Amino acid sequence: MKIAMLGQKAVPSRLGGVEIVVENLATQMIRKDQNVTLYNRKVKGITTVKKYKGINICTVPTINKKGLAAISASFFAALQASVKKYDIVHIHAEGPAFFSWIPKLFGKKVIVTVHGLDWKRKKWKNGLGAKFIKAGEKAAVKYSDAIIVLSKGNQDYFSKQYGRKTYLIPNGVNAPKILKASLIRKKWDLQNNGYILYLGRIVPEKGIRNLILAFKKINTSKKLVIAGGSSDTDQFYGELKKIAKDDPRIIFTGAVQGKALEELYSNAYLYTLPSDLEGMPLSLLEAMSYGNCVLISDIPECTDVVEENGIVFEHGNVKDLQYKLEYAINNPTVVQKFKEKSSNYILNKYNWDKIADKTLLVYRKCLND
Repeated sequence: MKIAMLGQKAVPSRLGGVEIVVENLATQMIRKDQNVTLYNRKVKGITTVKKYKGINICTVPTINKKGLAAISASFFAALQASVKKYDIVHIHAEGPAFFSWIPKLFGKKVIVTVHGLDWKRKKWKNGLGAKFIKAGEKAAVKYSDAIIVLSKGNQDYFSKQYGRKTYLIPNGVNAPKILKASLIRKKWDLQNNGYILYLGRIVPEKGIRNLILAFKKINTSKKLVIAGGSSDTDQFYGELKKIAKDDPRIIFTGAVQGKALEELYSNAYLYTLPSDLEGMPLSLLEAMSYGNCVLISDIPECTDVVEENGIVFEHGNVKDLQYKLEYAINNPTVVQKFKEKSSNYILNKYNWDKIADKTLLVYRKCLND
C-alpha cells in the first residue's frame, strides 16, 4: 500500500504532538511493509532530509509568515499527494484537512485524523487561523472517507454536531530507556526526585499559569521545571517568566529533546499536566511510560488516559491544584505506589504496534468500500 501523510510540520522533530504521532505511525507502517511518504513543511532550523527510518520525506514550499505557514504548506502537500500514485492520503489535524477536497477530486481515498478541536485553542480564537481550522473540520466531514479521533469526547462531538461516524484510535507510546540525571544536573542543577515537571508546549490552554501560581504558594525545596517551547505564543511565555521571576525554584528550560528530554522524564518526582483543553496528550503517555506519578486536571482527555493511576485536581482551580501538589510532595509513599504501576499500565494499553494495525484496518476498509 502506498500512503501519503501531511499536516505535520516536520519529521523528524519534536515541534509538537502531531509530529511525534506521525513519525511513530509512519515508522510502524514501514515495519509492516507499507510504502510511506511524509509531506513536511519547510521549517527554519530543521534540517531537510529525503529519507528517514525508511520513510520518504518530501519538503513542500512554505510561506513562513504567521498564519500562512500551515495554509501554504498544506495546500502544496495536498496538491503533490493528489497527482502521485498513492492509495491513501492521510491528513493530520483540522486545519490541513481544509484541503481534503483536492486529493478527493483526484480520486484518492482520504483519511483525516483530528488530533483535537484546534479552533478551541486560545491562539486560534480569532482571525484567519480560526476560520481556516473550522472550515477544515467541515471539509473533513464532507470529503474524507474516514475520520480518526483520539478521544471519546471528540468522537461524541462529531456524532452530535455532524452525525458523522468516526474511528477512535488513540496515540501510542514506546518503551523508553531510563537515564540517570547527568546532563540536567550540569545544565539546571536538577537531581533525581528533586523536581516537579511540566513538559509540553507553552500555550495558555495547558494551565501553566495556574501551575506557577499554585507552586509559588507551596513551601518545598523541590523545583518546578517548565520544559517546552512556545507555539506562536512568545508573549504568553514572557508573561509566565514575569510571574515566576521572584521564585528561583522555577526553571524554564526552553524546548528540549534528545538526552535532556529523556533525563527530565527519567528523574522527575512528579509529572503534571494541568490542561484546560487537550486532544490526546502525548506527553502524558510519555511521562507515564517512564514510570512517573502524574498529577492531571479532571478533563476527560486526561482522566480517560490515566483512569485510577494518578492524582487528579479540578481544572482551572488554583487552590485545588495547590492542595494536590502539597499532598504529592508530603506523601512520597503514595507517589512511589503510582510510579511502580504507571509504566506497565500505559505500555500495555497504548502500544504503537497495535495502533498502526488499527489504522491499517481503516485504510483497507476505505479501499474496499
